[in-house]
Amino acid sequence: MADDPTEDDPTERSRPASARRRGVTLEQAILRAAVDELIESGYQGLTMERVAKRAGTNKNTIYRRWPNRAALGIAAYRQLTVVELRPPDTGELRGDVLALLRGANRHWSSPVGDILRGLLSSVGDDPQLLAQLHEQSNDGGSAMWLTVLERAVARGEAVPQALHPRVATVAVVLLRNEFITRGAPTVPDDVLVEIVDEVYLPLVRGRGTTPG
Repeated sequence: MADDPTEDDPTERSRPASARRRGVTLEQAILRAAVDELIESGYQGLTMERVAKRAGTNKNTIYRRWPNRAALGIAAYRQLTVVELRPPDTGELRGDVLALLRGANRHWSSPVGDILRGLLSSVGDDPQLLAQLHEQSNDGGSAMWLTVLERAVARGEAVPQALHPRVATVAVVLLRNEFITRGAPTVPDDVLVEIVDEVYLPLVRGRGTTPG
């Protein structure tokens, strides 16, 4: 049948009917194999052939679920970094932003961060994949940064005009720049403080003011 997920996979058809993997079970086997490949070889070493061999399936089965290597890599990275992130609440905007930046810096400095940087370099020309990856990059995504900024507005530290996704996330974008374009293995804490004090806070506090 056309909707049978094992139809194009001779590996699955060769298994006894009771042992054939379908649907979510087969998908999870592929993702586990992709995660193992990422851990062993990084994104640079991730190939559909190697994942198929490790998962005991074929490339067509993988391509039916993920159209290319980058999409599979992002799905595997998501499996590797499943964690419930909660916005920090230090009682002040500066403390919250520094806490978010320091958490992102620790993550991107780790071996898993190496995988993330490889993915970011690969999907930079695909806005849809890039957006998916940013939401999974353990910097909290725009929603968490907006939450932090909303709290600051409620405390009177910022005006409502500051509640814009590009404003909210400018600090973490600058941190990403240190890793991606400068190739830094980790970013010194004084650079994080500089991003917050010299760029982020002046930008937020300047929203809604009239020049001159």
